[in-house]
Amino acid sequence: MTQANLKIATFADYLAYDDGTDRRYELTYGDLIEVPPESDENVLISRALDRALSEIVGFQRVRTHQLAIEVLGQPKNRFPDLTVLRPEHLEQLQALGQSAITLEMAPPLLVVEVVSPGAKSHRRDYLDKRNQYEWRGILEYWIVDSQAGCVTVLAMVEGTYTETVFNQSDTVVSPTFPQWQLTVEEMLQPLT
Repeated sequence: MTQANLKIATFADYLAYDDGTDRRYELTYGDLIEVPPESDENVLISRALDRALSEIVGFQRVRTHQLAIEVLGQPKNRFPDLTVLRPEHLEQLQALGQSAITLEMAPPLLVVEVVSPGAKSHRRDYLDKRNQYEWRGILEYWIVDSQAGCVTVLAMVEGTYTETVFNQSDTVVSPTFPQWQLTVEEMLQPLT
């Protein structure tokens, strides 16, 4: 991971920054920290979930890997593996001219993180991102963990997340998307 030698004060400055590459950065204490490429496993799972969620909400409202979400705390932005937008986000993204959700916009309906191997990734997805997504008011956060063979659904209830863990043949229940009917095994199927 590389770090750009530039101090960025605000998320608006971050959005205006262009180094002429396709690199993704998280803004952390004014520094740009490069986000490494996703693992192939994460990409496959995200693509499969993208297709399934697109059938429910429509293709334009689902984004993978490239959407920056401004959050509270550090880093100041995250790139979820998958995000389901609200209908009004489509016009807002077009007006902004970038694939980003700022603090002035309503939070997305759902973010999904596919856990990468390693203790650092586990902590980031289960603790750090959970806290930031909860503080941001994101209605639902799924943690898809292929190593543990489970999906954790965190749903916003009275300003805080309630947690439900689904395993193997369990059908994942989504309060936001009651039409969702895939089991954990089906969600992890791209790996088999």
